[in-house]
Amino acid sequence: MGEEYLPELKTSRVLAIYSQLVNGAILNKAELAQQFHVTQRSIQRDMESLRCFFADEGLDQDIVYDKSNRGYRLVNAQEKKLSNSEVLAVCKILLESRSMVADEMMPILDRLIDCCVPERNKAVVQSLVANERFHYVSPHHGKRILDGLWEIGMAVRNHQVMEIQYERMKEPRLVSRRIEPVGILFSEYYFYLAAFLRGVDRRREFENQDDLFPTIYRVDRIHSFKILGEHFHVPYKDRFEEGEFRKRVQFMYGGKLERIRFRYTGPSIEAVLDRLPTAEIIGQDEDGWTVEAEVFGKGIEMWLRSQGNYITRGRNENL
Repeated sequence: MGEEYLPELKTSRVLAIYSQLVNGAILNKAELAQQFHVTQRSIQRDMESLRCFFADEGLDQDIVYDKSNRGYRLVNAQEKKLSNSEVLAVCKILLESRSMVADEMMPILDRLIDCCVPERNKAVVQSLVANERFHYVSPHHGKRILDGLWEIGMAVRNHQVMEIQYERMKEPRLVSRRIEPVGILFSEYYFYLAAFLRGVDRRREFENQDDLFPTIYRVDRIHSFKILGEHFHVPYKDRFEEGEFRKRVQFMYGGKLERIRFRYTGPSIEAVLDRLPTAEIIGQDEDGWTVEAEVFGKGIEMWLRSQGNYITRGRNENL
């Protein structure tokens, strides 16, 4: 007689499995199947039965597969969720970013609170962000960002050539570009796509025709795009790294990679080091600090000028 006709045996087996999990055991599916003389598929169904029971009863438990130990273990479901403080911090950061129009931003906040905060604390978190939600100002471009962001990300991941219709900033007109997308970044209210251009007259289109770095496009200015079937090759040694690029670029303006030196006499050297992640203090006295940093693009000039008399420029070195 098959096990499906003996529900009491399955119940006994599931309880035995649960008992082992509660006691901290990491259970291997093949070993359990051998222990109880059933198939591995039956053990998989047992695990699903336990998961459904936890969900139906509202228990803060779950069964996860531990790849490093090649087995199942019991966890507190709350361990997989963000803490109240973490959710509050993420909500505040999202609202302050003003990176999306309201009808994209607010559903994200609602789902974040709903999925990650215990029921008893949801109203508290909602009240702590309510004022900023009410006064939220969408970015002036008024365009939805999320609709194509995943597809662009997949083109980056899969090294697929794209064709975009892009609205230039200097002359508000659409241009068609064929690009090799290499990274998505976010800075100062906007999402950006870093990409290498194909088939463009660099002498006419580029201030620096020998520029070896990617061009930066604001995602909201991409009016339409196509992901083509063509792939481009990125040698591992030459791969674009968003994190390293982001350390060196300010305000997402293109330009040369260079090392700058300046003297800072303002009140907070920490603010300088946070703005320029590659910055190093190479000298200090009672009046201020001498700082060097590796930066990319013209945006650094905007920031240096914004500091007024706190900054005294030194020499620059092209890299």
